[in-house]
Amino acid sequence: MSKQQIPLKLTATRFIRTVRLFMTSDVGGRAGFLLISLIALFGGISALNVVNSFVGRHFMTAIAERQTGEFVRQAILYAGAFGGATIVSVTARFAEERLALLWREYLTRRAIGVYMTDGTFYRMVVRGTLSHPDQRIAEDVKAFTTTTLSFLLMLLSSMLTIFTFSSVLWLISPLLFFAAVIYAAFGSFMTILLGRPLIKLNYNQLDNEATFRSGLIRVRENAESIMIEGAEQRHANRLSQQFDDLAANFRRIIAVNRNVGFFATGYNWMIQIIPVVLIAPAFMRGDMEFGVITQSAAAFAMLVGAFSFIVAQFNSISNFATVVARISSLLEAIEEARSAADTHIERSEVEGIFAYERLTLTSPTGEVLLKDLSVRVPPGTRVIVTGKDDAAGIALFRATVGLGTPGSGRIVTPPRQLVRFLGQRTYSGPGTLRQILAPPKPSAETTDAQLLALLKSVGLARDLTPSDLDSEQDWSALLSPREQQLLALASALAAAPSYIVLEKADAIFGHELLVEILNLLAERRIACLNFAESGAPRAVYDAVLEYGADGSWSWIDPKRHQ
Repeated sequence: MSKQQIPLKLTATRFIRTVRLFMTSDVGGRAGFLLISLIALFGGISALNVVNSFVGRHFMTAIAERQTGEFVRQAILYAGAFGGATIVSVTARFAEERLALLWREYLTRRAIGVYMTDGTFYRMVVRGTLSHPDQRIAEDVKAFTTTTLSFLLMLLSSMLTIFTFSSVLWLISPLLFFAAVIYAAFGSFMTILLGRPLIKLNYNQLDNEATFRSGLIRVRENAESIMIEGAEQRHANRLSQQFDDLAANFRRIIAVNRNVGFFATGYNWMIQIIPVVLIAPAFMRGDMEFGVITQSAAAFAMLVGAFSFIVAQFNSISNFATVVARISSLLEAIEEARSAADTHIERSEVEGIFAYERLTLTSPTGEVLLKDLSVRVPPGTRVIVTGKDDAAGIALFRATVGLGTPGSGRIVTPPRQLVRFLGQRTYSGPGTLRQILAPPKPSAETTDAQLLALLKSVGLARDLTPSDLDSEQDWSALLSPREQQLLALASALAAAPSYIVLEKADAIFGHELLVEILNLLAERRIACLNFAESGAPRAVYDAVLEYGADGSWSWIDPKRHQ
């Protein structure tokens, strides 16, 4: 909302769609049972509140008229009613939390599945249309489920209270009923008027909190580089600025809460006085018993509270509106990223074929980097892709991987499980070696001895034992960048692909180790494309794909030119 206002109709449509998908999912049966149970429990709470109002009325009348026997009987009924209300209220809270957790589990798993499929997460980062999608999946989905459910149940409770206590208050005094309606309408209007800015401010506050937190995380992740470069002050200034933005927005929230608080506090105090002022004259005239005063005060407070749902729950409502808008913007960004056409390059998957067909690549400014490339890489072939214009090589590698690259033509590769890509930088992340090495489909190399032998065959020099395979570690911190590349290569080999695409493998592994790796790939009949730097040795390869500075290209067999 601070970046772009989310249309109300679109947000409501997405909200209804989200609820419908949840209720028709595989957990919809459990969700429906919990929801029906909650409706019944809240109905029970409302009924018990009415019972309590009449028991309290007779209880206070017995005290005023000094009726000892009636006092004891009503006291027992009072205790029983409160005991029943306690049991029903606690059970309702338990059911509400279980339903919220069930909804969060469903939405989070669904969001992760969509976010991590078909490069959606990458395109969202590149497009930059949504800030902190990670926070929206982790925190906003949680807030969405708990806040939405709490909001809807409070609305249900208010409706039931209005239904049950309107008749009670009308029986006591029609004047008191109309006073409750008018007073609640006035309170709702004033609260909306004073507190409306909170929705936008709360939306911005969540973004500011996430920005500050991500800044701290980046400092921790790059602590060594910052220390070496002596850039502590620059990063400290940036963190301070991020915190200043956070604090300034929060000060505005505090100011709005102050204004709302002044009105709401006085409004709630008056609820206790109004019914007594209106009913006391009738008691003084002897037209009604003393217990009616306490009952009218309680019924008036309950009914005004129900009618004043906006006043009593404005913070919840503003939070509800905020999280619905943020979840809506997350869904919108995901839909845009999934449907985004960042390139006109056609991609096809055909088993056993790796080819470029009339592929033309351009720079973001429109300069032609590679023109009409048409090459088919035979199975088992080791190819070096090189040239003097590094921009063309980078563009061709990105297009091959499937990253957004301007151009036209067609790229044909085997299905994703049969082709693996290794860029200059890799991220092992936390987990076990077995999880990193485990192929998508079970293969022959799954025993401990085979996995350890595979790590050794790619040149990972660490002495690893079978117990290390199941050791939970942050391998991105424990292993050097070169070792992480070797681990990624071992993971690729474990998947038994038909093609492996490497980027700058000479610079990463060194020529001697690379020769061993290429021979290992040849033994396993795995074709390889290495996007190397200009001047890298070519003799060990079966073919050379060379690009020129003018966008031209050539396919060379180096053994014929020795």
